[in-house]
Amino acid sequence: MIKGKRLFLISFFVLLFSLITNINTIKADSINDYIIANKIQPAGITYQEGTFSHWTGYRYGVGQPEGVIVHETSEANVSAQQFADRFNAQWPTLQTYVHAFVDDKQVLNIHNTDYTVWGAGPTANSRFIQVELCRVNTREEFAHSLVNDANYIASKLIQYNLPDVAGETVLSHQQTSLLWHQTKHTDPVYYFSTWGYDMNQFNDLISYYYNNQKGYGNIYGSDHVIRVKNNNASYVPLVSFNADGSLSKEETRALSNDTSWYTDKSRNYDGMTYHRVATNEWVADTYKL
Repeated sequence: MIKGKRLFLISFFVLLFSLITNINTIKADSINDYIIANKIQPAGITYQEGTFSHWTGYRYGVGQPEGVIVHETSEANVSAQQFADRFNAQWPTLQTYVHAFVDDKQVLNIHNTDYTVWGAGPTANSRFIQVELCRVNTREEFAHSLVNDANYIASKLIQYNLPDVAGETVLSHQQTSLLWHQTKHTDPVYYFSTWGYDMNQFNDLISYYYNNQKGYGNIYGSDHVIRVKNNNASYVPLVSFNADGSLSKEETRALSNDTSWYTDKSRNYDGMTYHRVATNEWVADTYKL
């Protein structure tokens, strides 16, 4: 009898721990979805000119960057402000400097992006804006830091009228190392991997913000534009309504996953909200990101 009670208590606490973990944890493979679904807002860019005293134009001139390099600090428990303070005090000794530091709470721009910095070797330095992502300790903090970093990068691409092209206008430090062999750094690849994340996913988030900023002036788009995804299939089903207002039992056409659609009307039926994307084609709210 005692053994049975013990097993019951063990099972109860395992279940309780599981529930708590699920409440407080963002699944790694859904971080972008989580960000978009919750419309996590980025921190504003704080411009705080640092001590870096080299005012060198890019290879095509002042104010002519060709893209952005994504760095990661490789040091835990140091905020954007703390890193900025350190760089400002020590850059002559460190012989390195970047344009901005980003953590989960702040985007701190410390050198005018019209001019170069020293962060990825001479060739990359002469071409790219460079931003460092600070390490954080929880998935919630990681999600917020990604939002801040992706929004900063998208904003800089737009500021300088640059296209968003992964591997060309947005590169990881690792990619610049492999291209020009002037550094041996591989960031942010390892750090991203510790959260089950990668540069492809980060590029997707940057593109999402870039396109929405350009199209709507808002990183999450217009209230009349929805983005859809079916986690259980490669397409999102559409339904129609009969003349009497009942839901047709047959699905009509379908939408591609991870696509955005203009919707001009919503209606409720049997406890579900549907959004109209064509004359009589509707998508269920459960597929909206």
